[in-house]
Amino acid sequence: MIGGRPQTTVVARARYRRNLHGNHGVPDHEGRQRMRELAQDRPRFGSPRLHVLLRRQGLVENHKRTERLYRSEGLSLRLKRREKRPGHLRVVMQTPNGADESWAMDFVADALVHGRRIRMLTIIDAWNRECPHIEVDFSLTGVRVARVPEQLRQQGRRPGPIQVDNGPEFVSKALDAWAHEHGVRLQFIRPGKPVENAHIESFNGRLREECLNQQAFVSLDDARKRIEAWCTDYNSVRPHSALGQLAPDQFRQLHQPKTGETTNLRMVYSAG
Repeated sequence: MIGGRPQTTVVARARYRRNLHGNHGVPDHEGRQRMRELAQDRPRFGSPRLHVLLRRQGLVENHKRTERLYRSEGLSLRLKRREKRPGHLRVVMQTPNGADESWAMDFVADALVHGRRIRMLTIIDAWNRECPHIEVDFSLTGVRVARVPEQLRQQGRRPGPIQVDNGPEFVSKALDAWAHEHGVRLQFIRPGKPVENAHIESFNGRLREECLNQQAFVSLDDARKRIEAWCTDYNSVRPHSALGQLAPDQFRQLHQPKTGETTNLRMVYSAG
């Protein structure tokens, strides 16, 4: 009491904590439950991609709200810190204007549960990030490598240049003969410069992080089925930030150039 008057306490608005469980105190059970399910199915998806999937289902609108729910559910990814390195020159990649104008190929290795090694030949369309095919086997020779683009050519997929590294399968006589026969140019990157094949390097990272590291393959057939299922999901469902959060199939449907039209998809890659 001060001078016979009751003492009042003033509390700043900033001290009031915002309710993270929904608007006006109403818990967002459906959105939270669906977010947990998606995070369990796609353990390497962070808040931005989960937000895209939730928004497609009409469960959220504001990305800030998704981030709050994401943090409150304890779903934040554990990311390794990259060591700082001196800056490198930026490499500006040629921008394709349509499907099959530019492809890239590379290899990824993994192992079955009993230790036997398997190899994967990955292919990516640089225009919309689509993966036309992943060839999986114990061994992939130059002849097998040449057979894969030939099968795609017979399905109506004929690329312009194909960006590859200097591996023995890519410099083989079999692939060179196929490319010469069908007028396809093999574009080799400089040794020790994987950034010059940035599209396929990025794709291989997603393949390993979201598929190979998340599953155990008991046989070659099991590996083929699981990798094919992931590839289908990658092409038709997975949001891509470089495509405006569209999947490759969706981007193709919306932006396939018509006669005399081109897309305006430009990207700059930074090494390191």
